[in-house]
Amino acid sequence: MKVTLKLYAALSDYLPDAARAGSALELDLPEGTRLTELVGRFNLPERLTHLVLVNGLYVAPAERAARMLGEGDVVAIWPPIAGG
Repeated sequence: MKVTLKLYAALSDYLPDAARAGSALELDLPEGTRLTELVGRFNLPERLTHLVLVNGLYVAPAERAARMLGEGDVVAIWPPIAGG
C-alpha cells in the first residue's frame, strides 16, 4: 500500500537526501503496518515525535501503537517547537 510520510523541522534530517527538499517521501508498505512501525523504520526518537497527524487528524501518543495505516494515508510528524 502507498503511504506518504512528511517530516517537518529537524525531523526532515531522518529522510533520505532526495526527499529532504520536499520534506516528504512516498512509501510502499505492507498491509497492516502500524503507525509505530513506520516511526520505528526511520528511527525517529519518541521524544521528537510530538505532533502526529494521519490524514490531518491528530493521533494521541496512547493511540499510536494501535493505529493501522491504510492505502493513501498521509502521515505528518512535527517535533516539539519552542518559540518566543
